[in-house]
Amino acid sequence: MRSCATVATIAGLAVCESLGGTAADTFAETGTSANQAKWESSLSSYTYLSLHSRDYVNPNFTADHDWLHLETRYNYEAIKTGSVWLGYNFTTGKKLELALTPMFGGVFGDITGIAPGYFLSIRYKSVELSSQGEYFFDSKTYSNDFFYSWSELSYAPAEWFRVGAVVDRTNGLGSNSEIRRGPFIGFKYRNVDLTTYW
Repeated sequence: MRSCATVATIAGLAVCESLGGTAADTFAETGTSANQAKWESSLSSYTYLSLHSRDYVNPNFTADHDWLHLETRYNYEAIKTGSVWLGYNFTTGKKLELALTPMFGGVFGDITGIAPGYFLSIRYKSVELSSQGEYFFDSKTYSNDFFYSWSELSYAPAEWFRVGAVVDRTNGLGSNSEIRRGPFIGFKYRNVDLTTYW
């Protein structure tokens, strides 16, 4: 039986895999520096279980190569809606790590439009604050424009375990941009990350 929460559980499964060979393979094949950036990709899927509206799955795929960020999403901005994104990765810092990716996306499906967005992460040792967001501009009417945001504050006492709190502002369930907040717990084994949000 489901609880009385608006979103009972959001379970995410992310599988991250570097594409291509090792740096030594790159040097052997091309004769170029082993310091060249290689492609990194991530496939994630979030399952939303909701008390008063339909359940749905939100698959996402990202690919990064040095500064270049590419991303596709489905059921993210709205149900039966996809989006494609292009972004620029900025990273800096050793002890205090900062990552910022401004992005621009096209949205198509049940809603259609454009969306500038961002991903921001600040990490110090085992503590991380991350946020991603976008402002969707509907191509038909400005009354359907909305701001979406997902922010997490997490603590990872071990490489395979993290806990924290999440706040999100969404239009994905067809509501008028509700704000939700709650705890999460996550486990990681090799390239698989399973996190449950409440």
